Amino acid sequence: MTRHLITSALPYINGIKHLGNLVGSQLPADVYARFLRAKGDEVLFICATDEHGTPAELAAAKAGKDVADFCKDMWKIQSDIADGFGLSFDHFGRSSSPQNHALTQAFAAKLYENGLISEVDEEQVYSHTDGRYLPDRYVEGTCPNCAYENARGDQCENCTKQLDPTDLINPRSAISGSTELEVRATKHLYLKQSMMREKLQEWIDSKTDWPILTTSIAKKWLNDGDGLQDRSITRDLDWGVPVKRGDEPWPGMEGKVFYVWFDAPIEYIGATAEWAQANGKTDADWRSWWRNDEGAQNVRYTEFMAKDNIPFHTLSFPATIMGSEEPWKLVDYIKGFNWLLYEGGKFSTSQGRGVFMNQALELFPADYWRWWLISNAPEGSDSDFTWESFQGQVNKDLADVLGNFASRLTKFTRSKFGETLPDGGEDSELETKLREEVNARLVTLTKHLDAIELRKAASELRAIWALGNEYLQEAAPWSVFKTDPERAAAIVRMGFGLLDLYARISAPFIPHLSAQLAEVLNSNDTSWPSTLPHTPKAGTPFTVPENLVAKIDDETRDELIERFGGRD
Repeated sequence: MTRHLITSALPYINGIKHLGNLVGSQLPADVYARFLRAKGDEVLFICATDEHGTPAELAAAKAGKDVADFCKDMWKIQSDIADGFGLSFDHFGRSSSPQNHALTQAFAAKLYENGLISEVDEEQVYSHTDGRYLPDRYVEGTCPNCAYENARGDQCENCTKQLDPTDLINPRSAISGSTELEVRATKHLYLKQSMMREKLQEWIDSKTDWPILTTSIAKKWLNDGDGLQDRSITRDLDWGVPVKRGDEPWPGMEGKVFYVWFDAPIEYIGATAEWAQANGKTDADWRSWWRNDEGAQNVRYTEFMAKDNIPFHTLSFPATIMGSEEPWKLVDYIKGFNWLLYEGGKFSTSQGRGVFMNQALELFPADYWRWWLISNAPEGSDSDFTWESFQGQVNKDLADVLGNFASRLTKFTRSKFGETLPDGGEDSELETKLREEVNARLVTLTKHLDAIELRKAASELRAIWALGNEYLQEAAPWSVFKTDPERAAAIVRMGFGLLDLYARISAPFIPHLSAQLAEVLNSNDTSWPSTLPHTPKAGTPFTVPENLVAKIDDETRDELIERFGGRD
């Protein structure tokens, strides 16, 4: 039995995420975790909310809440949404946890001890009205490049030009709106990533099995321009992990916190420690997943994330791990994803454009969304959500193929044989051929899931579903029953064998619908099959699932296009 550590990129705390965030990390990670568990592997699936940084403070202020209370409330909302989508996290933690505080400070102490942190004097905007330094996103003003009046101090949203706060024309505080600003000297800590360049290059080059998207982004950041740059790991904020050297104060760093992108990836480890505490386990239990000297050398660690997170997980976080010179586990495989677009454009909260996760659950069952998103996962390129495509795949794949097979089979069997499976004859050449086709496709499906090729896996799963309808159509038990009821009984029992198979192999993708299929035969076998199971025994009771999948009509589709198309 292999041990698998799986982490999904941490959703940010400042609001409810859209469907692109779901398919870019959490959902594919869940499909993979469910598949591995079904195979009998030991899996620890970890995620958490990313709670520090400027946007968290701004969102809390906008909501009129203390930032700690805001983050606590949003964690609960995001946790409930994750449950609604059937995301099977072993633990959903918080980057503001005491465990992450302690680990972040411990890593900083080791990096400083090893000469990989420097103290740098820099200039930063100070607001007299707010009585504080303003991090880049706390400064707004007119873009010097395109004259957009609401540009932020890190980037202009209108023309995408990278900026420094001091570049802005007529700068103002994003907190108070005050223009009483001045540039003052302040000191920050920098992680000397440039010193780790050769080690990182060698490590990335060794990952020959990584997706092209992952390695191409990592190498671009490693080698373009001046190469890997040293990076600030502190900010002048109130909310975050206080800057300390382990348990000791850090002279000159009073009142500062670690930068969110330094502490957030460390929360993967912190959340594992939270998992241990929440489940009555010991420190040795969580360390066995993360420390190579305590068992983690036998763990395969896989990370899931959208492409904008790849640089931090291929460079900054590994630099932290390597730079500590302690035997922490490095990631083995990073599955990166491109963007999910909405009707050809971007999702936008402010414009009311696109579907967000809470809205999705209010509209349709979670498995409708899970199926479409995995079938169209943006692996090789960006994907585009359209309501026509969503309607088409729900109606054709889930209703016409899977749902129709279950309905036809169970209703016919009940009408002719009652509430238990009939005793039938031997398999014919038709059943032998079916077994060969299903078994061959099962090998391919398993191969795709092992390789985390999710679109290919979904396509193969649908093809296996389609074999069931093709078999019923060719075998035609409703016609055979008139002259040879024993043969008809053999056909329906083979059909129920397929139904049992579908419940098991569909579970990683559509767990709620799969559970309904499993209830038909009251089956609790969730193991991953390598071949089509034997047909269920005669006399086995079964039920008829009602309204397994409701189709989406054109009127509903058109209303949704209008509702989520954005405000003019």
